[in-house]
Amino acid sequence: MSELYTIMLAVLAILAISGLYVGVTNDAVNFLNAAIGAKVAKMRTILAVASVGIILGVLTSSGMMEVARSGMFNPGLFTFHEIMVLYVSVMFANVILLDIYNSLGLPTSTTVALVFSLLGAAISVSLYKIAGSPTLHLGDLGGFINTTRAMGVISAILLSVLIAFIFGTIVMWFSRLLFSFRYFKIFRKLGAIWCGMSFTAIAYFAVFKALKGVLSGTAMYAWISDNLLLSIILCWIVCSVVLAFMQLFRINILRINILSGTFALALAFAGNDLVNFIGVPIAGLDSYNIAKEAGSTSILMEGLNENLPAQFIWMLLSGVVMIITLWTSTKSMNVSQTELSLAGQGDDIIAGEQDSNVFSRSIVRASISISNFLDRVIPKRTQEFINKRFEYVDVERNGAPYDKIRAVVNLTTAALLISVGTSLKLPLSTTYVCFMVAMGSSLADKAWGRESAVHRITGVMTVVMGWFVTGIGAFIIAIAVGLLLIWGGTPAFIVVTLACAYMLIKSNFKSNKKDTMPANAIEKDSVEGVVEQVCNMMKVSTQIYDRTLVALFKEDRKALKDLVRESDEIYERSRHLKYTLMPTLRKLKGSGLELSLYYVQVVDYLSEIAKALVHITRPAYDHIDNNHKGLSREQTDDLMHINDAVAEIYGSVNRMLTNNDFGDIDIVLTMRDELFEHIAAITKSELQRINEGVGNTKASMFYLTVMSETKTMVLQARNLLKSQRYFLEHAGVAKTWYKAK
Repeated sequence: MSELYTIMLAVLAILAISGLYVGVTNDAVNFLNAAIGAKVAKMRTILAVASVGIILGVLTSSGMMEVARSGMFNPGLFTFHEIMVLYVSVMFANVILLDIYNSLGLPTSTTVALVFSLLGAAISVSLYKIAGSPTLHLGDLGGFINTTRAMGVISAILLSVLIAFIFGTIVMWFSRLLFSFRYFKIFRKLGAIWCGMSFTAIAYFAVFKALKGVLSGTAMYAWISDNLLLSIILCWIVCSVVLAFMQLFRINILRINILSGTFALALAFAGNDLVNFIGVPIAGLDSYNIAKEAGSTSILMEGLNENLPAQFIWMLLSGVVMIITLWTSTKSMNVSQTELSLAGQGDDIIAGEQDSNVFSRSIVRASISISNFLDRVIPKRTQEFINKRFEYVDVERNGAPYDKIRAVVNLTTAALLISVGTSLKLPLSTTYVCFMVAMGSSLADKAWGRESAVHRITGVMTVVMGWFVTGIGAFIIAIAVGLLLIWGGTPAFIVVTLACAYMLIKSNFKSNKKDTMPANAIEKDSVEGVVEQVCNMMKVSTQIYDRTLVALFKEDRKALKDLVRESDEIYERSRHLKYTLMPTLRKLKGSGLELSLYYVQVVDYLSEIAKALVHITRPAYDHIDNNHKGLSREQTDDLMHINDAVAEIYGSVNRMLTNNDFGDIDIVLTMRDELFEHIAAITKSELQRINEGVGNTKASMFYLTVMSETKTMVLQARNLLKSQRYFLEHAGVAKTWYKAK
């Protein structure tokens, strides 16, 4: 056996670990979001429950690798060398594609990525065989490829999106109609029966989806299958009685229900979806062993048609990697936040996060028209009754995106749909089902108010379109990589391996050196959090302004491009602060009208500073990028003096903001007035040069733009300083709190 195949096997092993990391990061949203969204327990408790489910799922999994071995192609028509190239191509395409999606915070399907990567790689290798054989032609491609599985996945996308959304909406609507948001009183009477139904659905899911591999063939499984209706009724009765008994001791059965559902989904995820991450590397190992035993690399891989379970040790190690990833991955929280923000209760949670489009606006207008029609048809008494049941009240008072009733609906409906789909042999995607059930339940729960509906629909459309693009992207990348490897040989393998390693290291391990403030700062809704946000944004703005002028003088295009990105990020953060004004004001301790007023002013001034910064960096980059003539000596000298003055003013502002000491505020006012006089003087000089025909138009217009926006930045900085002082005075914050921190 050539050492090349040993290296390929090692690459597959490394990419298997990376694939587990990326896959768990992506799919953690499936079984964590209901518990996270309802805040049923501390994060470590939720992760512990999911970890137990993962380990049990791994230990009870049959580990069948049929999809990777022969699900998308006929292995008996490929040699060992071709199979190894195919599998390496799949892993390169699959891991990189999913990592890109997680970096963007978009949930996607590992099943779709795997199947379409396999399909693309198989086509590339098949084309190579056809091109190298005088007896084969393009029409023989169908003999190498199994298109049935790909069509099944495509149908699964449509079925998952539509069915999950409809059922999530229906189940949530009737559940809310029954319990309303003030559910405590009626839940004491009917909660055990309702939760018993949920437990029954979760148990059905666990038996027929999560534990199917280990229970199939047992007498209990056979009896349940033969007496399914009776089994469900008996389970419902038993669960209801046990839960009613627990309620007598004031045990929160909703919390138990949600954690149980999280456990069941994690169990199914590890027991059945593990093939998505390690199926290809395990199949590569099997191919290596077959070729090694035969002593030939040209042997056809007919042996891959045998559906053999993976070795227990590999399954166990994979489960350990999955758990470690679950506890340590920060990207999974990014993916999770996408669904929570789209499904959360309240218009101010989502507003401004997603731009609207024509399609989403049309849907909202059509929905309003339908709603108006129903209002004319449905009797007013009925409308009043329904509206009262759906009148939002945060009775749990825990600040969760939604309450425990909706969390139970999300878990129960998703578990039931997945288990029914499995029993009917429909290839439903767990990612699609969980996400779309959450979207449907949020719609039924009237979380999609008119203020946020278009933004939520746009967000959902972005995610759904991302799923479709996943298949196309995986297919194209796998074909490209496969063709490159199969025709390029060892040199191509080395180049692609190094390129892929660089991308993964850059994405997962390399620190992102940005001067922007920490992301968690914008989540702080205390007075201290507000001050920290202001201090960080002002410091970053000062640095960007100074670096922009320096890069402009040097005509450094690359640096200016980076500064445009950084200024855009600052502006987006300021927009985020504006769109989260309402929840922040509610959470500010001791918030009064005066405190709220000054906070609004602070946020508005920050936004104006960020906007002015964008209006400086973008024209600066465009000027250099378009290869326009640089600034004249006079213009450069003027801007250098302006930069020094701005640095002095912003330095004083930042010191006062950081130390919460506003004793020098009048000095800043004096420096501001002196700077404005200087700007007026050099602006007149520039206008005189223009009248005399000295210089060029492009540089002069850009120069005047910088002057104008600099004046805006300094003006708003002084206004912000003043409002920040009043804000802290009304908040009653001690002068030295920041130093003590």
